[in-house]
Amino acid sequence: MNYLAIDTSGKHLTVIVKANGKEYKTFIGDDKVKHSENLMFETEKLFTAANVSGKDLDFISVVVGAGSFTGIRIGISTVKALCFAENKPFLSITSFDTIAYNKSKGKVMAVISAGHGGFYACGYDGGKISFPPRFLLKDELSTYKNEYEFLSAEPIPDFQTEIVSVCDGLMNATEKKADKISTDLSTLKPLYLRKSQAEEGRP
Repeated sequence: MNYLAIDTSGKHLTVIVKANGKEYKTFIGDDKVKHSENLMFETEKLFTAANVSGKDLDFISVVVGAGSFTGIRIGISTVKALCFAENKPFLSITSFDTIAYNKSKGKVMAVISAGHGGFYACGYDGGKISFPPRFLLKDELSTYKNEYEFLSAEPIPDFQTEIVSVCDGLMNATEKKADKISTDLSTLKPLYLRKSQAEEGRP
């Protein structure tokens, strides 16, 4: 299985190329303002290291949200262009998958800070979604802390969470969900759980 997987949904940048049984990874922890500059540069660098090109891929996976509106758009538009150019299928991965797929057992809640006292959350039980993705305020999220183990990519204020690798989670999710690839690019859409700052009138 040869694939490219990318995540530009948060401040981090993850790019993974798996080819001929080997893995090539780039993870930049704070890249938010440079996603548009670094994504293709890092992708080409990994292609070179793996000695492959887009035509050698079986599919391309991309994180569709929830997360940064701008980052999500960069990732999706890039993957649409690559899939169209190379005639390759795609796989939609959520940012919750990149967190939750670090664990294969038990009930876990993938938690992402949405800013301004809000959170994006999604619950999994044995790898299957048991609590659909939604936006929650602090008090709402607190009601689930005894039912789920909270996981996150970075510390969440006022909550005890296990910090996991979104890079490893992206690779795990891509491989476990590979049977869900699609060729219908019209269905490759962002997962938005709330309005943008401009739409809400937030500074």
